[in-house]
Amino acid sequence: QVQLVQSGGGLVQAGGSLRLSCAASGINFSINTMGWYRQAPGKQRELVARITSDGSTNYADSVKGRFTISRDNAKNTVYLQMNSLKPEDTAVYYCNALCFSYTASRFQQYWGQGTQVTVSS
Repeated sequence: QVQLVQSGGGLVQAGGSLRLSCAASGINFSINTMGWYRQAPGKQRELVARITSDGSTNYADSVKGRFTISRDNAKNTVYLQMNSLKPEDTAVYYCNALCFSYTASRFQQYWGQGTQVTVSS
């Protein structure tokens, strides 16, 4: 079993910055892809950004040039640096990790607890 614990988020004015962190813990696993998703009220959860174990990244068009995803493999932690925030970035942000469980001998997907990001205009 893997646990993802998120930190960061909060309330910021438009144009401001926030940083989210997500640390994975558990036993007998390795992490493949880590990412961030968000869900605004009344909308479906959407991919914001993700990063593979070798550092390849992809972003939603709406955040390209403003958000940066990174990871520290030694700490099993993924980060999301969010700059030039807009009111439309307001949502609950969820960390996601695709992990290989050596115990179960298969890939499993895990989610963080979610954290609110609110951008005021």
